[in-house]
Amino acid sequence: MRLVASPNLAGYQAYQQNKYQTASPHRLTLMLYNGAIQFAGKAKQAITEGDISQTNKYIQKTQDIVYELMSALNQKEGGEIARNLKNLYFYMIERLIEANIKKNTASIDEVVAMLQELKSAWEEIGKGGTLGS
Repeated sequence: MRLVASPNLAGYQAYQQNKYQTASPHRLTLMLYNGAIQFAGKAKQAITEGDISQTNKYIQKTQDIVYELMSALNQKEGGEIARNLKNLYFYMIERLIEANIKKNTASIDEVVAMLQELKSAWEEIGKGGTLGS
């Protein structure tokens, strides 16, 4: 049986690629938070299902995104906030490593809660709001 590519597939793939290439830095950061939260959820599900391979895969994907968020920090202009975020991201990585070694869903829950809080703050910044108001 030969699979025939949909004539719309190339257009869809171009749209998907363009979506990321034209997104603002703010939107890209939100996409990273969303991706990390989704992968962490899949990792938690894999732990509860006893699927070690999938657990490892999704925890590593979550870690990759957290490292990407960390690398995007502007420590020169971000000052104390950037330093605090960097430390928080390192803490998340440690908790994800622990979750992977111990197959511990509580560690994943903690990371997801932090990511959701940061995502919410980032959404507020995007609306023109200020933190702490």
